[in-house]
Amino acid sequence: MSQTLQDNICENELFERFYKKHAKNLHDFLYYKFGEHLNPEDKTQEAFIKLWQNCAKVAPNKAKSFLFTTANNLMLNAVAHQKVVLKHKRIPIKHSTNETPEFLMQEKEYNQKLQKAISNLTEAQRTAFLLNRIEGKRFKEIAELLDISTKAVEKRIYGALKKLRQDIEGL
Repeated sequence: MSQTLQDNICENELFERFYKKHAKNLHDFLYYKFGEHLNPEDKTQEAFIKLWQNCAKVAPNKAKSFLFTTANNLMLNAVAHQKVVLKHKRIPIKHSTNETPEFLMQEKEYNQKLQKAISNLTEAQRTAFLLNRIEGKRFKEIAELLDISTKAVEKRIYGALKKLRQDIEGL
């Protein structure tokens, strides 16, 4: 009696025999290679699920290779995930700084002075200054945005810098 050749492993009886034949071997392979802590039982089941989901694409003579490769990749992904988890557990959370309390207080006061000085600029100076210093735009880009000449942008920014120096030193 000759058997008909199958071009995939989607038939229930064929898949069930394949499962019974290779499930224990696959579990043992994963257990010996990676140990118990990555749960080889689950990875074995996941590999068979992936085989079933792709059964139309997998020929019976390639099924064992597909199964073991898939299971091995699942375990390698689990190992990579464990490494990431351990790496993030080891990073200490920085609760302190090297700056002295006096320095931190001076920095806070300076920032307050700077904000007050920026708010005292004219709207034109403030806009040009912030576009340049905060957003990093060049004079030419600012000129296009504000529809003014590059020289006008330069004048506004230099005027803003001069006023800021006076206001901050005066405070």
